[in-house]
Amino acid sequence: MFNFDFYNPTQILFGQGQIAAITALIPPQARVLMTYGGGSIKQNGVYDEVKAALAGHTVLEFAGIEPNPSYETLMQAVAMVKSERIDFLLAVGGGSVVDGTKFIAAAALHEGVAWDILAKGGKIVEAALPFGTVLTLPATGSEMNGSAVITRKATQEKRSFMSRKVYPKFSVLDPSKTFTLPLRQVGNGVVDAFAHVMEQYLTYPVNASVQDRFAEGILLTLIEEGPKALSHPDDYDVRANVMWSATLALNGLIGVGVPQDWSTHAIGHELTALYELDHAQTLAIILPSMLRVRKQAKRAKLLQYAARVWGLDGGDEDGRIEAAIARTEFFFRHMGVKTRLADYGLNHASVDAVVSALEAHGMTALGEQREVTPAVSRKVLELSL
Repeated sequence: MFNFDFYNPTQILFGQGQIAAITALIPPQARVLMTYGGGSIKQNGVYDEVKAALAGHTVLEFAGIEPNPSYETLMQAVAMVKSERIDFLLAVGGGSVVDGTKFIAAAALHEGVAWDILAKGGKIVEAALPFGTVLTLPATGSEMNGSAVITRKATQEKRSFMSRKVYPKFSVLDPSKTFTLPLRQVGNGVVDAFAHVMEQYLTYPVNASVQDRFAEGILLTLIEEGPKALSHPDDYDVRANVMWSATLALNGLIGVGVPQDWSTHAIGHELTALYELDHAQTLAIILPSMLRVRKQAKRAKLLQYAARVWGLDGGDEDGRIEAAIARTEFFFRHMGVKTRLADYGLNHASVDAVVSALEAHGMTALGEQREVTPAVSRKVLELSL
């Protein structure tokens, strides 16, 4: 196991009725900017509950944060923060709203060009406004980590940043608020969480038994509970397990002390930036092919994954590896997420465009061994057609 420095200061308020608790978690004198996306929070009652909890505070609102939040939109919010002297942010929505709010929090206090925060991966973030979240869509894990992904529409760039300054002060996770989600978003969320675990787990062994068992437990839970979330959308216990799995998938715990990959995400980000595919759709396309192309480098962990997660033990090793990848692919499709580029009308020209974008953005040595070159990325994409 590698040395590690684990840090996670986010307070989690989990369960029904927890939105009311935010009253005591935001300073009474704070000028609060409530950030959200479209109108879904006004339809499912979340908006009214949040407003009731903030009745004693000065509250302004910024709506319209998109899926794959855009730098252009977020800079409008930054301007509002500065002009209205906002000193606390509250993100209400899914991972995109939370990611966007993290950027707003950092950019509002940044001296200089805000894009540099993303261009330099968050290394220059020296301060950020405090913020909390009320999560309505379990998927990204952004409610309990210090990272975010932002898209710049003008240049078709999708960049991430990380900083300990942008951990939420608190996050409210009420599974009942996910009952009315469209099934597409439920399926996407499960696939997103699954891929987050795989990027940290399916690399090479370093004798990190605790992290492996935690990761496998999350994967098994998603496999068991994910389909139930589609067939029984109002089952509280199912939604609770899915929601908590998505949070644990990327709150840092299973990633400490182990090598991490993230090449599937890097390629997926380019697909989203160029063709506006949902983030989870790109992961479902790329991950199975990535595992097939790199099965020798990942052989030991693939065999472990096959045995512990899919119950495939004994017999031909290559056959077990392929069966485990095939079952992964089937699981994604069972969650309603297609797994081929052609399913979205993309072809060899799209492969060329994605590889060019990876090269332009310096994504030329990806993966846990830094061996995913543009040539390897091309092979993965071509296998995904």
